[in-house]
Amino acid sequence: MKTRSKSITRFGIVRPFLITGGLLGFLGAALLGNSSAAEEPRLVPPAIHDVADTTSQQTAVFAGGCFWGMQGVFQHVDGVISATSGYAGGSAETANYEQTETGTTGHAEAVQIVFDPKKISYGKLLQIYFSVAHDPTQIDRQGPDSGTQYRSAIFPADAEQGKVASDYIAQLETAHVFKAKIATAVEPGNPFYKAEVYHQNYMANNPGQLYIVINEQPKVDNLKNLFPQTYREKPVLVSDGQG
Repeated sequence: MKTRSKSITRFGIVRPFLITGGLLGFLGAALLGNSSAAEEPRLVPPAIHDVADTTSQQTAVFAGGCFWGMQGVFQHVDGVISATSGYAGGSAETANYEQTETGTTGHAEAVQIVFDPKKISYGKLLQIYFSVAHDPTQIDRQGPDSGTQYRSAIFPADAEQGKVASDYIAQLETAHVFKAKIATAVEPGNPFYKAEVYHQNYMANNPGQLYIVINEQPKVDNLKNLFPQTYREKPVLVSDGQG
């Protein structure tokens, strides 16, 4: 289940207001949860192996915490055609927010990324995913959100993506990039289901919400700082996501 700190800000019950430095620090401690063991964002090495760019479009599905932030990060990546919030890991019958949030469906909050492999590769998306989109060492949690629905997972579209992802995890582990063991699982054979309209473009639509300000906007800021050649200022939004 999502924590109370997330639920009280999730749908605008707490209205946006000016946040002072001291107040932001206090709220950050409350909303970030137990972050003492969290890994700091860093530019991890690029993948040694990559998926061939033989098609005009490719699709990647990643999970790692709340899909609001994951979608927000990849909407700012140049070469991404669309980034859609949704669910992966469970069945079609339980692919909805209410059931997924129980943590019993097998689903993870995920993002489906359609991208142009001539502009950005699957391996580069993986590098961004492990560098700034989430903390891959956290087990069944991200920041204040805990449960299997917030796990770190990659849902490959085919065997080639699965091998590239698995090889990359092994590469990062061998290089001891993170202090803790990488928890990211590669889960093939699981379809992606699009989330409800009100979850699409949530970060772009609610930039002043405290949960977004404290937990998700820093990920986009890290993308801009660590991947300046890949970052684009204007996000690519889901057309029916009220953006």
